Amino acid sequence: MNLDVVLRNRRLLRAFTSLDQAQFVRLEAGLERLLAARRLERRHDGLPRQRAFGAGGETSKLLTTASKLLFILFYFKCDPLQEVMGLLFGMSQPQACEWIKKLTPLVNAVLGRELFLPARRPADLDTLLNAVPELRLLVLDGVERPVRRSKDKDDHKQNYCGKKKAHRKKNLLISSEKRVVFLGPASLGSVHDKKLADESGLTYPPDALVLKDTDFQGDEPPDTQTLQPKKEPRGRELHPIQKTINQLISKVRVAVQHAIAGIKRCHIVADLFRNRRRGFVDEVMLAASGLHNLRVTTRTMAA
Repeated sequence: MNLDVVLRNRRLLRAFTSLDQAQFVRLEAGLERLLAARRLERRHDGLPRQRAFGAGGETSKLLTTASKLLFILFYFKCDPLQEVMGLLFGMSQPQACEWIKKLTPLVNAVLGRELFLPARRPADLDTLLNAVPELRLLVLDGVERPVRRSKDKDDHKQNYCGKKKAHRKKNLLISSEKRVVFLGPASLGSVHDKKLADESGLTYPPDALVLKDTDFQGDEPPDTQTLQPKKEPRGRELHPIQKTINQLISKVRVAVQHAIAGIKRCHIVADLFRNRRRGFVDEVMLAASGLHNLRVTTRTMAA
């Protein structure tokens, strides 16, 4: 595959990475700074390096920062088999696996330095909401992703969510102004959304308004204003005013569905997840959320 052709073609670059050229260049510059800092690091024992960074190993197939970034973003966006990755980038499947393992935390580190990653802990969300008073309309939801059925009987039961006989992982998600501001850890698919919210320990500013769907009915954090659609009583219809209120709530809550759709532009978190490396299911969800925030932020700045 001719990488220069992909990098120069706007439509191809977006199809391969989900980013436009300005966004790709911004991420590439951050990755280059991070790699340059890594090259200057001392050895694990604290002594100066005796050889150049990476010396002694096989010659890299990904010689430039742009090729490294294109490699990992293509994996996130298109979710190909590692054998296909190796064929396209001129390497073996084990080499492709090793590059994925190396580059994923680096991309997350760059997105974190650029402040595109969502908060992962309730304390971090508190800090963000206190630092940015504009973020007061919050939308709470859960996002699910299909995973392989485990051969282990206990894991099989825990990840079975009951929807279409599927096995899934689930994350709690909060969005505001089209941006994902909080992403909870990957949880078992069998856990209900309300239980996730109860166990998350999330708190909100007193002047914040949290919109949620009926899956979170009964989740009422102290000193927090919440709003959710009214369920239709059995055998009766809602009052026209209640229907109007439900419509207004849905018009605002649709933003979180747009955020989830933006995250799932990376097919690795939309299609059946195949990678079995421990913790990787959470790493790629974090990366996909950061890439969505990068796209949203740069579009807002351009407007």
